[in-house]
Amino acid sequence: MKKRVLLFAATTGYQVRTFADAARRLEVDLMLATDRCHILDDPWGDQAIPVRLDGPSPGLDAICERGPFDGIVAVGDRPALVAAQAAARLSLRFSPPAAVLAAKDKFLARERFKNAGLNTPEYRLVSNPVDLQLAVRYPCVLKPTALSASRGVIRVDNPAQFLGAFERIRALLDGEPDQEIQAEDFIPGREFALEGLVTAGRLQVLALFDKPDPLNGPFFEETIYLTPSREAAAVQDAIFETAQRAVAALGLTDGPIHAEMRVNDAGVWMLEVAARPIGGLCSRVLRFNSDTSLEELILRHALGENVSGYCLAPGAHGVMMIPIPRAGIYIDVSGLGQALQVAGIEDIVITAKPGQMMVPLPEGASYLGFIFARGSTADCVNSVLRQSHSLLQFSFATSLPVVS
Repeated sequence: MKKRVLLFAATTGYQVRTFADAARRLEVDLMLATDRCHILDDPWGDQAIPVRLDGPSPGLDAICERGPFDGIVAVGDRPALVAAQAAARLSLRFSPPAAVLAAKDKFLARERFKNAGLNTPEYRLVSNPVDLQLAVRYPCVLKPTALSASRGVIRVDNPAQFLGAFERIRALLDGEPDQEIQAEDFIPGREFALEGLVTAGRLQVLALFDKPDPLNGPFFEETIYLTPSREAAAVQDAIFETAQRAVAALGLTDGPIHAEMRVNDAGVWMLEVAARPIGGLCSRVLRFNSDTSLEELILRHALGENVSGYCLAPGAHGVMMIPIPRAGIYIDVSGLGQALQVAGIEDIVITAKPGQMMVPLPEGASYLGFIFARGSTADCVNSVLRQSHSLLQFSFATSLPVVS
C-alpha cells in the first residue's frame, strides 16, 4: 500500500508542482491541503483539502477525516503553523505548534535567541513611533514581525527616516491588525542562508549558501545564492553550531528548516530560522546523491527514512532571484536565448506573467524569475549568473493598453 503524505501549501506557492513530481518518483500519494476556496466543490479536480492558513479555525476536522497519513510536509510560514497543529492532532512527526509560531514571529524568535545566550541585537516592538524614534540607536531596522522574504524590512539611519519607514510599513500592513512592527539594531556583516533537516532536535545541514551581494539596505532584496560556501571551515563550523543552538532555542524538533544569519567580528548572528524549506523555485539548485531533489529528500524524511547519508552533488551551484528593477506592469523579456547560452547556465525560468503588476521590495513579494547555474567553483558560478542576467532586458508599462 502506498505511503500517504499531507502537504500544506498556499495556492500561490511555486513548490506544489515540484513536490507532486517528487511524490510520483517515490510512488507516494500526496494529499494537498491549501487555502483555496472552500465554497466550490474541488474546483481543480485534485481532491485537495481546503484549509484556513490564518484565523482560529484552520479546518483540522476535515483533515483528520481524510486520513490516515504517514507524514506531513509544509511549504511557507503560514502553512507550516497549520501543519504543526495538524501533526499534533494526527500524532505525526513535526515540530510543535509553539515552536513553529516562535520561528514565524520575529519578536518571539528574538526573545528565545536572547534567552539562549545567542548574539542578539537590541530590539523592541514599536508602539509609539514618535517617542521611539529618538530612543533607538542608528542605524536600525524596522520590520513586520510576521512577514517573510524581506517584505517590509527597511533600514533607517536617522529619526526622520524612522517615521517615514514606519508609516510605509503600516500602510503595507493595512488590513492585518495582528501584525506588529519591530525595531532592532542593524547587524553589519556577511550574510548566509542554511538549508537543513531537523530530526528529534538534531540539525543535519544540507547546504550553506553565500550571499555575495552586500545587503546593507535600505531594503534587503536577495539576489544570488551560492553553494558550497567559500568561507573558512572555522566560520562554517561556527554557523552550524549557532544554527543548532537556534533550533534548540525555538524548540524545533522535526522537519526542514531554512535559516539566515550574518557573520562579523563578534561572531554569528541569527536572523531567522523558518520551519519550512527554501522558498520559490530556489530548491531546484540543490541536487543530492543519485540526482535526488530537495523535495524528494524532505518527503523521505517526513516518512521517517534515515537521510543522513545524503550530500550535495559535486561542483558549485547557484541561483539568482531576478530582482524587479521598478514597479510596473510586466510586458515581456528579450535576450533570453543569449542568456541561456552562457556556459554554465542550466536554466532560466521567468515566473512573471505578461500583464502582471510587479512591485519591488519592500512592498513586493515576488521576483521576475530565477536563473540557475552550475560550475567548478562558486566564483565561476557567481560570474556566470551575473553575465546571464546582464543579457536579459525586461519591458514594463505603467498601464495596460485599452482594447477597443
